[in-house]
Amino acid sequence: MGSYCHRRYVSRLFQNFVKIQPKAKSDNDLGLSCNSHKLMLYNDIVAQSHAGGFHLLPLGVRAFEKLVKLVDEEMQAIGGQKISMTTLCPESLWRQSGRLAAAGAELFTIQDRHKNNYCLSPTHEELVTKLVASMPQISYKYLPIRLYQITRKFRDEMAPRYGLLRGREFEMKDMYTFDASEEKALETYNLVCQAYNNIFDMIGVRYVKVSGATGIIGGNLSHEYHYLSDVGQDSILLCDRCNVHMNKELAAENGNLPSKCQLPATQCELLERNGIEVGHTFYLGTKYSSVFKATYQNQEKIMKEYSMGCFGLGMTRILQASVEILSTETSIRWPHLIAPHQLYIIPKKDGTRADEYLARAEEISDAFTQQSHLQGEVIIDDRMSMTIGRRQVDADRLGYPYIVVVGVKALENPALYEVIDTNKGETSFMSYEQLMSLADKIKTI
Repeated sequence: MGSYCHRRYVSRLFQNFVKIQPKAKSDNDLGLSCNSHKLMLYNDIVAQSHAGGFHLLPLGVRAFEKLVKLVDEEMQAIGGQKISMTTLCPESLWRQSGRLAAAGAELFTIQDRHKNNYCLSPTHEELVTKLVASMPQISYKYLPIRLYQITRKFRDEMAPRYGLLRGREFEMKDMYTFDASEEKALETYNLVCQAYNNIFDMIGVRYVKVSGATGIIGGNLSHEYHYLSDVGQDSILLCDRCNVHMNKELAAENGNLPSKCQLPATQCELLERNGIEVGHTFYLGTKYSSVFKATYQNQEKIMKEYSMGCFGLGMTRILQASVEILSTETSIRWPHLIAPHQLYIIPKKDGTRADEYLARAEEISDAFTQQSHLQGEVIIDDRMSMTIGRRQVDADRLGYPYIVVVGVKALENPALYEVIDTNKGETSFMSYEQLMSLADKIKTI
């Protein structure tokens, strides 16, 4: 009974397998402005709630929770402490910091029954600085403070598009750091940047880190992490020979691009590429701590303002941007670590022996999930009225990394199982022992 409870079956998924994907020529009419948007919508990874707002469905949530776990591990490895702040922020705090006017119409604002004004926070510098300021007499001995959260954010996007890439609601990881000096704050800044490098390296999608504009966040040092894609809305300037990695917006603001290029124009390989911004880091200095009187006690018992940094990862944007980069036109391809399930088992359709094939599939599933790293990672396609080929098409378009077919040879002695590596496009036959050896090598979060 215990093993049965841990088994997962396709027939029980909250998913519409009979939905027909739209033809390419109609995508624009339906607002499906990029491939990942189409794939995630029509494979029930997401469902649209309203313009710029999407539900994450079960497979989408599984992938998202794996990404969260990956980020949690890296943030906590550098001393990050996880919190969860309120979404509603008194408008007075944004006015106090001077950002209310700068945020403009993109800031969602509401009023309660008592005529108090609030905003739905797209970022939490005001709230977190106010929080830390409410804890007086913190000694320098207890620094640095590194607080982070993974929460829903809001932006009144004028023209939402690209699904999760440019919406009105999105999930973000934001970290806020408090140090005793600029020197210490910059050490933290570099530490968090290295953690971001680790995260993106583990996800496995090629990224670039570039100098960025500080915008309404503020500060005097900023870097952005981008996935290069034609659907990206940022223009990135890149030249490895000149060591230029810069958002074009920053180059335009500072007018310093020529000084960055040390080679003659004939040797410069400067390229302009579109990028999807998936991460952003800022050194803030005392921009917020000075406004909200956030101080600590130094060695001389004098109260000093914190030197701060803030660091963001667009979690739902990373999710879809990864799919945009890796997928084919018709099939989702996930970063391996965050695929909703790692193994998809298809038992053969057979009128007389269907129960035997399904039972063998369940045995294989139980053997896989005996390994702790594969618990919850195996799903059985128990739609026994369908052919193997029909179910294999579904498994491929949903991007399960490994498809295991329990066919005729699986009931022979010795048993052999057809295994398809969807990312490599390779098919092989494996014995039970080889199948278990493959399972040992599958990496999970």
